[in-house]
Amino acid sequence: MKSSESKLLVVGHRNPDTDAICSAIGQAELLRMTDHEAEAIRCGEVPSRTAWVLKKAGLETPRLVTDVRVNAGEIARREVVSVSTEDSFLTVYRRMLASGVKSVPVLDEKGEVKGLLRYLDLLQLLLPAQMEGIAVRTVQANLQKICSTLQADSVGAPCADGDEEEIHLLVGASSEGTVKRRLKDAESEGIVDKFLVICGDRPGIQEFAIDYKVRAMVVTGGFGVSTDLLAKARENGVAVILTSLDTASVAKMIQCSRKVSSVVSGDFLMVEEGEVVSRLRKRLSVENQDLFPVVKRGTCTMMGVLSKSDLVEPRRTRLVLVDHNEYAQAVTGVDEAEIYEVIDHHRLAGDLASREPIRFLNEPVGSTSTLVARKFLHRDLEPSPGVAMCLCAGLISDTLMLTSPTTTKLDREMLDWLAPIAGIEPEAFTDEFFAVGSLLAGGTPEGILTTDRKEFFEDGVKISISQIEERGLAGFEKRKKTLTKALEELRQKESCNLALLVITDISKHDSLILASGDQALLDALPYRVKEDVYFAQGVVSRKKQVFPAVCGACRSAAGKMVTLD
Repeated sequence: MKSSESKLLVVGHRNPDTDAICSAIGQAELLRMTDHEAEAIRCGEVPSRTAWVLKKAGLETPRLVTDVRVNAGEIARREVVSVSTEDSFLTVYRRMLASGVKSVPVLDEKGEVKGLLRYLDLLQLLLPAQMEGIAVRTVQANLQKICSTLQADSVGAPCADGDEEEIHLLVGASSEGTVKRRLKDAESEGIVDKFLVICGDRPGIQEFAIDYKVRAMVVTGGFGVSTDLLAKARENGVAVILTSLDTASVAKMIQCSRKVSSVVSGDFLMVEEGEVVSRLRKRLSVENQDLFPVVKRGTCTMMGVLSKSDLVEPRRTRLVLVDHNEYAQAVTGVDEAEIYEVIDHHRLAGDLASREPIRFLNEPVGSTSTLVARKFLHRDLEPSPGVAMCLCAGLISDTLMLTSPTTTKLDREMLDWLAPIAGIEPEAFTDEFFAVGSLLAGGTPEGILTTDRKEFFEDGVKISISQIEERGLAGFEKRKKTLTKALEELRQKESCNLALLVITDISKHDSLILASGDQALLDALPYRVKEDVYFAQGVVSRKKQVFPAVCGACRSAAGKMVTLD
């Protein structure tokens, strides 16, 4: 039995590494096994080594989601009362009355929105302000729609169903002489063929209408037309419509037979499905429109509707954050989401906040995958072989196969527990894993700098630290110049005081560091520098070695540099 609450999205940090993606996959499976609906997602590209792991594990790549802010398409109501441009006023009125709505979108045959029709608009069209007591009125309609609206039978010339035409209504309630005179005047004006005469059981009026070859005649009250007159009507091309309604009702109902396409205005607002609700709330609050069609991106095809009340307190995306706990490293829109849980092994920092108490697991271990694995173990559950392999990969990647200074006893215990479930031999798996995809050999400068990049704020200083792991650094020298230039461009683009690229040699457990930034910070870094490259002997961990050293540099350079506001 799954939870009735909305789906939980489990996501790692921006520019995700193997541990971020694999721990998300593991935590999502654990949640599904404990009666939650959950999905692992990612907010960045998949590194080549991680892609290799997913393929070897037989798992799909998590869906890419770069913005978790709720959008119009996610909260739009799909069950919509809508009408067609071909519908009559009467059809629309009855549909609105039955559903209790005050506004409906008008769609064409392709499902594209052509306008909105409000209840008040409909009433004004049916009951115009000018209601002088004249016998002749004009309406745009077609005879087939009139016949359908009156629930009538057509017995004369055919009632064509096509474009609407201008029809002049003449209620034959006056004397025969008066009606004949009006028809004669219309004939002299050349418009008698546009007249529709409404009468009851009055053979004389019926004959005048047919003789003058009016457009149509409606006989009310359930009365008929003589056989001779009917034959003449067909010969003269006069449509004859028989209805049980009385004359007064017919006069009103004909007005209701008009198609709504003739009156729908294009002056209305639509909302695209991808528009962010928090922005829509401000924009739509001042509009004199209550209902907003939600359309597919780049089209006018309707997928749902929104009202202003839907924007007051919309649902929020429910997130589980893994391998990070700072907004600066999180997916866009995290500040508008509902944080359900955080699982991490980094320092506490940033401005993460929640409305309600949440589960927060943060321990000084080598990888987040380690903590997720232990959660399975504590619940007497076992991950599937593919997920176990992913958790092994996250653990091995972040601890450099248990050789990083961040490695703990728990990391070793979890790898020992996971490896048989995954069906791998850790040493052999490690060799295969790190043999995949050298970024120095084939990666672009942008790829090298963003594959695993994190941002930090320390004492008002904005810091970017990118890291790649290589088996040997033979390809570094020929990439040094372009990487140095790209690092400076990234620092300026992201407005950082300091940007580092840490290139770790996993075979020797040393790192080379390229740095760009404020000179006071560069001078304070505790590494030996040669030809603009810092050599960090025995340094492999960004979390436990590089970042603390950078923090020390920030303190040493305090007062000697300009910090960010």
